[in-house]
Amino acid sequence: MIYQSTRNDGLTASSAQAILDGMARDGGLYSPASLDMDFDWQAVLPLSTQDMATRILAALLPSFTEAEMAALVGQAYAGKFETDELTPTVSVGDDTILELFRGPTSAFKDVALSMLPVLMTAAREKCGVTDQILILTATSGDTGKAAMEGFRDVPGTRIMVFYPHGGVSPVQQAQMATQEGDNVCVCAVRGNFDDAQTGVKRIFAQVEREGLLSGKGVRLSSANSINIGRLAPQVVYYFKAYADLVRRGRIAVGDPVDFVVPTGNFGDILAGYFAKMLGLPVGKLICASNKNNILTDFLTTGVYDRNRPFYKTVSPSMDILVSSNLERLLFLLTKDAKQVAGLMASLSETGAYTVPASFKAQLDELFFAGCCDDTGTKAAIGQVWRDHGYLMDTHTAVAYDVAQQYKAACPDHAPVVILSTASPYKFPAAVLEALGEDPGADEFKAMARVEEITSVPMPKNLRTLKERPVRHRDVIGPDDMLQYVLDKAVQEKW
Repeated sequence: MIYQSTRNDGLTASSAQAILDGMARDGGLYSPASLDMDFDWQAVLPLSTQDMATRILAALLPSFTEAEMAALVGQAYAGKFETDELTPTVSVGDDTILELFRGPTSAFKDVALSMLPVLMTAAREKCGVTDQILILTATSGDTGKAAMEGFRDVPGTRIMVFYPHGGVSPVQQAQMATQEGDNVCVCAVRGNFDDAQTGVKRIFAQVEREGLLSGKGVRLSSANSINIGRLAPQVVYYFKAYADLVRRGRIAVGDPVDFVVPTGNFGDILAGYFAKMLGLPVGKLICASNKNNILTDFLTTGVYDRNRPFYKTVSPSMDILVSSNLERLLFLLTKDAKQVAGLMASLSETGAYTVPASFKAQLDELFFAGCCDDTGTKAAIGQVWRDHGYLMDTHTAVAYDVAQQYKAACPDHAPVVILSTASPYKFPAAVLEALGEDPGADEFKAMARVEEITSVPMPKNLRTLKERPVRHRDVIGPDDMLQYVLDKAVQEKW
């Protein structure tokens, strides 16, 4: 399989090179030209989670043999998650919750960001690269910590994370600010996530265009889901959830399953589309947005318009108005890089674009979309706890609420799987308020109170978070990001 830029048919790369580069030189994202391949999806269903990951990732990233991928998967996952199945499923009422937060930082990003560092190291060797790899990443809360934990002290790499100042939960900020590792750097950006993400993309483009790191023994890459090595591992847990439903007798092999995904940057739900293209009987992909409902509006109208208010919500990892991975979907559905380049130019210049009617019809076939504000989010947390004794975080609650909207609108729906993307202990104030208590001003006390009243165990990685020393305090403006990166890139020691 050859990967190409979503904006230029002539700009291609092997899967190893695409992982190493992070994004294409023209500002596009590396994508397979097609996912039409001879993949035996039924054969992976009886496998263990790691064997399933090996088979799927070897198909999506063919620079690596299946034997090589098996070794990389073992290196990435063995002993790092709460359970060997990595992403367990739990029945909650009529729905199934896919728990993606059982990894080392209690967020769904752990599934991919445990895998990406070993893929990056292997790709570096395959491509004969001796330069140090500097990972640049923008985070809306969870990617940063998971990426730093994954890349911490990995030889030949450094990682620099930018997050919106005041735009993540106190627990998320503490996770990043206390991150250990001689090769990690964290910096807050005055503004929102889109400011940080746009800044990172501009740095990639300007460094490439002007050769700003030429001869310095450093090259840039990304740990965001713009990197195909970040996106590909997320495909696996769709297969894992489907296999769980088959094993429990909820479905027969071949029956469709609908997946509800709390979505900001569109990577997690795009992985579901990849799974569908590999043959998995994915029914509807349900896009769940918070008050920043730009994706809901796009999937409903065919118009993408970021010229709108930006809201800070209790589900901050979804507080995003520029959803990068949507570009890959545009390319895969249109198979027209020139058209995608035009749409992205319109987004850059005017903040909006409109897709043709034929494209909108494809979206209607694939997706359902809904949104849920903070009031609905907290109501869902409280209701599910009272009715089912299951504790959700704020992002999962958005998905749960939208799942109920979907089932009411589509009574002939298939069995529903809701992707749960974070531990409730990462957003304890909102969760505690949803349970009917005053959270107070101290989120760490709120964490303890949540555990006290629910008896749901707090993840070990969060239990001692408050006592860890703060190691990263930098705060800069969006216009200072390029110079910050250039200065840090040539420093011998961070």
